[in-house]
Amino acid sequence: MSDAWSLAQRRLHWWSAALVVLTGALAVLMVWLPFSQMLAKFLAYQLHKTFGLLVFSVVLVRLVLRARHPAPALTGLSPGVRRLAGIGQAGMYALLLAVPILGWLTGQAAAGPVPTTIFLVIPVPHVLDPNPALYAWLRPVHQVAAYTLLALAAVHAALAVKHHREGVPVFRRMRW
Repeated sequence: MSDAWSLAQRRLHWWSAALVVLTGALAVLMVWLPFSQMLAKFLAYQLHKTFGLLVFSVVLVRLVLRARHPAPALTGLSPGVRRLAGIGQAGMYALLLAVPILGWLTGQAAAGPVPTTIFLVIPVPHVLDPNPALYAWLRPVHQVAAYTLLALAAVHAALAVKHHREGVPVFRRMRW
C-alpha cells in the first residue's frame, strides 16, 4: 500500500478545503452586508449556495475515490491516534455532506421565494415550500453544523502541522 493519497484524492482534498473556507467567508459577508446593498447581498448568497453545492459534489467524488482507493498507511502514529484520526475524518466527511444539504433546505424554507442557482445560471430545484417554522429550526442547525465543520477542519490542520513537526510524514501524503 502506498503511503500517499492518489493525485486526484490530494487535489480534491485541497479543493474541498479551499471551497469550505471560501463558503465560510461568503457566509460572513452575506450576513454582514446591509439590505441597502441588496444586489451584493443576493450575489453573496447565491455564491455561498454555489460553493456549498460544489463542496457537496466534490466530497461525493472524494468518497467514490476513497471507496476505490483506501486510505494509505498512516505510519508514525500510535493505534489510538490513528483511531481518533479516523473518527475525525469520518466526522468531517459527514459534516461536509450535511452542511450543504442543511443549507440547501434552509434556503428553501426561508420566507421569500429566492431561487437557488449554480453560478446564477443553473437552477437547482427546490423540494420544500417556504415554511417559517422549519426555517427557524433549520437555520441554527445549519449554522452550528457549519461552525463545527470549520472548527474540526482547523483542528485537523493544526494536528497535521503538529504531526509534521514531530516527524510524521502527513504532509507528504497530502502534497498537492
